[in-house]
Amino acid sequence: LVGLPAFGIHTVSGATMVQVAAAGLSGTLGHIHQHGIQPRLIVTLGGGMAAGSLLGALASSHVSARTLAAVFASLALFAATVMFLPRSPAADERTPTPVRVSARLALGSGATVGFFVGMVGAGGGFLLLPLMLYVLRVPLRAAVATSLGIVTVSAIAGSLGKAFTAQVDWFMALALVTGALPGARLGATISQRVRTETLSLILGILISLVAVGMWWEILGE
Repeated sequence: LVGLPAFGIHTVSGATMVQVAAAGLSGTLGHIHQHGIQPRLIVTLGGGMAAGSLLGALASSHVSARTLAAVFASLALFAATVMFLPRSPAADERTPTPVRVSARLALGSGATVGFFVGMVGAGGGFLLLPLMLYVLRVPLRAAVATSLGIVTVSAIAGSLGKAFTAQVDWFMALALVTGALPGARLGATISQRVRTETLSLILGILISLVAVGMWWEILGE
């Protein structure tokens, strides 16, 4: 748009992984006083995602740019489709209480999702929310708040994998982090005042636009 050369997918995935870690931490702090965060899920689901994300980030250095872009677009398209599935409004709106889920299911599904998001350089929020909502049956507000903590853990592990394989442009990452910190805190504050149906619709539309844009570029090459 401004006449500069385009960044490659490996460079983008490395810098955005660092940005997601910083934004996730900032957003978590914004939600921490809202009593929606589920510490047990952060340990089980976050632990699995962190391990998978580290492995995926290390493996991504051996994958072609086109393949990485296709993986990202496919994951985004799947997540967008799932976000438009119907849910119980009452379950979404109820006051978050300690959520009981299978530790094995949370750990295993977290590791699987973490591997793929580690490859494409995302903290996993766009796949993590559908997983928490439809597989683990976590209420939306609790899922949004908790996912930020999980994303932070996952993205830190993924950032280490990207850094170890020299895929991080630290100048770009710093620029992204500078904008992400205040943006994430603002988003956390606004989300507490928005209806859950609206939050779900916004997330679905944003993820859909990303998926369509990515596939448009891939198929046009």
